[in-house]
Amino acid sequence: MRHFAFRPSITIKGRENYGLRGFAGKPFHPPLTDIPVGAYVFAAVFDIISLAMGASSGAHALFLVSTWLILGGVAVSLLAALTGWADWHRSSEPGNQARRTINAHAIIMLSVTVVALVNLILRLTAFWGDASTPVTSMVLSIITAAAIAWGATYGGSLVFDYGFNVEVAGDSPVWATSEIDLLPGQHPAEGGADGGAEHVDAEAPAPESAEQRAS
Repeated sequence: MRHFAFRPSITIKGRENYGLRGFAGKPFHPPLTDIPVGAYVFAAVFDIISLAMGASSGAHALFLVSTWLILGGVAVSLLAALTGWADWHRSSEPGNQARRTINAHAIIMLSVTVVALVNLILRLTAFWGDASTPVTSMVLSIITAAAIAWGATYGGSLVFDYGFNVEVAGDSPVWATSEIDLLPGQHPAEGGADGGAEHVDAEAPAPESAEQRAS
């Protein structure tokens, strides 16, 4: 009896190519988002420590490190936004809860990128002159870290609650055309968050999996 399977998960051959969206079972967007999430969170931590250390060489070094982390996060965020747009455009349709959740995820993450860019510009003016992280930059880093964690929650819901970009997960009611949102644990017959009756088109065909929608 075999206990481990290593090859299937790293094999690209035989997987359908979806362009900017990646390959079947290997989407590009999720792993790209991990980089700015980690970068922004660690940048905030380093900024807090830098400011707490005061005027010392270590404080300045942490400020430089956090600045480079933000620069890397912004650069990868652009790729994440591009692949996310491809997923939004080709793997979802207007009118359902899944698309609305994608929209919420996207607007939060784009806002995070704007704040990070502003922070980066401010940092460039103090890159060599300040002994530690400026207070304004630290505050922006904390806002960025908190906001990206918030936005990532919606991305996680798309995958783990709704089965977005996961095969044989198209039977979720969030893919049915409806103006009412279902909360976790609710069923269409129970109504949405406002207690109203849920409207689901009974004549609508069964939702397809992400891989079927992509074809």
